[in-house]
Amino acid sequence: MSKLRTLNSRDADFGQQLDTLLACDTEADSAVQKTVADILADVRKRGDKAVLEYTQRFDGLDIKSAAELVLPSSRLQSALNGLRESEREALEIAAERIRRYAEQQKLQSWSYVDEFGNRLGQHITPLERVGLYVPGGKAAYPSSVLMNAIPAKVAGVKELIMVVPAPKGEINLLVLAAAALVGVDKVVTIGGAQAVAALAYGTQTVPKVDKIVGPGNIYVATAKQQVFGAVGIDMIAGPSEIVVVSDGRSDPDWVAMDLFSQAEHDELAQSILISPNNDFLDLVKKSIVRLLPKMNRREIITQSLKQRGALIKVANLEEALQIVNRIAPEHLELSFEGAAASVEKIKNAGAIFVGRYAAEALGDYVAGPNHVLPTSGTARYSSPLGVYDFQKRSSIIECSAEGAAALAGTASVLARGEGLDAHACSAEYRLPEKSS
Repeated sequence: MSKLRTLNSRDADFGQQLDTLLACDTEADSAVQKTVADILADVRKRGDKAVLEYTQRFDGLDIKSAAELVLPSSRLQSALNGLRESEREALEIAAERIRRYAEQQKLQSWSYVDEFGNRLGQHITPLERVGLYVPGGKAAYPSSVLMNAIPAKVAGVKELIMVVPAPKGEINLLVLAAAALVGVDKVVTIGGAQAVAALAYGTQTVPKVDKIVGPGNIYVATAKQQVFGAVGIDMIAGPSEIVVVSDGRSDPDWVAMDLFSQAEHDELAQSILISPNNDFLDLVKKSIVRLLPKMNRREIITQSLKQRGALIKVANLEEALQIVNRIAPEHLELSFEGAAASVEKIKNAGAIFVGRYAAEALGDYVAGPNHVLPTSGTARYSSPLGVYDFQKRSSIIECSAEGAAALAGTASVLARGEGLDAHACSAEYRLPEKSS
């Protein structure tokens, strides 16, 4: 990894170098956009028949009816019962910790009475039905099932529909076991843009949902973008990211492996180390060279670090945190003494891992907070997936005769100022002299 990029904040063009490093065009090209649009339109028009044809073509399944795509609950339970004891225990521990954290996020209805006797507030209700997309094939993410399904269930979502592709009929047992553990209501073995279309528009077999959550490839992400409006979505996630800030006294092997943990996702993942200690940066680089050959996904890690990885030398930790806020990373590790005191200085980050022992990998699986996080700088204005993403807020305005009269005059003046006479009259009718 001799080609691993090194930046120095003192360089005159550092800002430009950083912008170049962070730039990543993941937008689907016109061919993908059109392919997805055609699939969405076809499924919307022909329903199950179109879904069945695409599934036969893309996943190589020899099935005759869409009903065969729905897995019986007994199969999910069988997958859970068939796990090795260590696997089941790991799923149960992770699920319990994720649920415990999610319970703290649940919004409650509230109201107050103003000085005129009007009751104002919010009525909180769960979404009725949510669709969860889970990647299939080579990728298997039972952790994503837990992270997406548990907050939905804690929120009170009545029905959770999971779609997961089954290429050549293969489905990861841990994924099915996780679905059984968290109480997924229905599992349909479809994937790709056709699965997103089925969830967004509904078919004879797949009910229309209110919101679609979960990761997927470029076709899935593009489909989610295109159906937004007909249905809600969680976010459009880009490549995974990690920024590690170290004072130079962290174990260089630990830091190197933390960088690997995101780089191994794919070649476009981004791993950045920031430190004021130049000798430490060199030590981490040596650790990378020594540890990389031991990694099963070393080719992917190598390409990721070469294309988008970097070591950044800064003047001090204060400057490092300023750069972090500019990057707005998905994952941030604060690997230095007294890190807890610096958390308030972080304005933009999806998840903050505080101290040398808080490895990002713990957050991916078992710590408790959600691992569905904003990427590509969107942490500047968005947040991790949570229970609140599966709840709706309705405003409550309850007026007494006296309370309405107290507000009507003000409403009337503002309405007439906007040229909306009907609004003004509607408010004025609540005045005592008008209603008598």
